[in-house]
Amino acid sequence: MNIQTVLGPVPVNRLGKTLMHEHVFVSFPGAEFDPRYTFDRTAFVELAVSRLKELVALGVSTFVDPCPIELGRDVRLLAEVSERSGMHIVCATGFYFEAMGIPPYWRHASVEEIADLYVREIEQGIDGTNIRAGLLKCSTGAPQISELERRCLTAASIAQRRTGVPILTHTEAGQCGPDQQDLFESQGVPLNRCLIGHSCGNPDHAYHLGIAKRGSFVGFDRIGNVRRQSDDVRVDNVVKLIEAGHAERVMLSQDRYCGWRGKFFYETSEEGTRAIDAARATGAWPPSYTYLFDTFIPMLRARGVPQTTIDAILTDNPRRFFTT
Repeated sequence: MNIQTVLGPVPVNRLGKTLMHEHVFVSFPGAEFDPRYTFDRTAFVELAVSRLKELVALGVSTFVDPCPIELGRDVRLLAEVSERSGMHIVCATGFYFEAMGIPPYWRHASVEEIADLYVREIEQGIDGTNIRAGLLKCSTGAPQISELERRCLTAASIAQRRTGVPILTHTEAGQCGPDQQDLFESQGVPLNRCLIGHSCGNPDHAYHLGIAKRGSFVGFDRIGNVRRQSDDVRVDNVVKLIEAGHAERVMLSQDRYCGWRGKFFYETSEEGTRAIDAARATGAWPPSYTYLFDTFIPMLRARGVPQTTIDAILTDNPRRFFTT
């Protein structure tokens, strides 16, 4: 079986170690109009290639970038970075959650029209290219799924059934994962084809265990993002899920990126913005993708998780997500 990457189909046995939720570039709508921030594409490509080569040197072969349609997704850029870095990159189709995404035009579209868009990007290509999406991205806010988000998830379910590609989700603060599963299941989507993302934002082991028991993959995919959760909490919950017999449902990733166009909107103070901009100018921000290997995996080993289990999580679990 082949998996669709931005450079074309790749046999599933060549995916190797895979990071299931990372980004190359993010740009929220409107950032392109801010005169304080410009985008030097040539310089950015050089940075992205060097960052991904660091991962290649650590044995990573595949990088899944589930950037939503409206958050600066640029498949031509991804293809160039993939070709020059030697990293397989899988891109997605799908919209972000209502509070921070879903363009007004598509808010008024029918479920069928949204589903047709997703299917077209999977089967034909994106933005006038023959670069095709390899998975579906779904996103929900908190504390509940909005009606608009529900329509987008329903459209993704239709597209999943029509194309067979898996679904990867965004959840806010690790909420609504079971609700996502309920909707997917009601639409006939096999739950083992779903990765419930950002589950590590929820500190409750019972939340993770419930998702895993229903057959979905559990995304511990904001590793290193201590603003949202302590990594000590994350690593303890990964260990608990492994000890409960669900290592085959764990996904590890970081939700990091090489570049973010415009002001870092999570930082509202002028002082904070200046600090981030200064770090960007020196290359110190955003941080590299190597944290998972430099820091978090040693934390797992220190808690008794064998390297064979870690390797299986990074290699076997993504392969099964894409194929079974």
